[in-house]
Amino acid sequence: MRDRRAAETRGRDGERRAAWWLWLRGWKILDKRVRTPAGEVDLVARRGALVAFIEVKTRATQAELDWAIDERRLSRVAAAAEYLMPKYAGPGDDIRVDVILIAPGALPRHIENAWMG
Repeated sequence: MRDRRAAETRGRDGERRAAWWLWLRGWKILDKRVRTPAGEVDLVARRGALVAFIEVKTRATQAELDWAIDERRLSRVAAAAEYLMPKYAGPGDDIRVDVILIAPGALPRHIENAWMG
């Protein structure tokens, strides 16, 4: 139980770091931890006419980040993004699914358009 709680805390901290990282780069955070019947999206962000549905993965070491995301998880985020598009994106907006990888002592790694579905 303690390991699960620690992972949850680490995940929330990572999501805060990712949101801050995006904000510093001109993104507006539209929502956090949005649940849908298809799955959850950690962050929804906008910059200009681009809306990104973002999966944030936080690990204890940078090496662990290489295995933090897989196609199955990305497909769930993409399905949730499809569900959420009408709420956050308007006509003419571009949509994509991004991943931000967080580890202590390293800058966040932002993988743009991670899901090419």
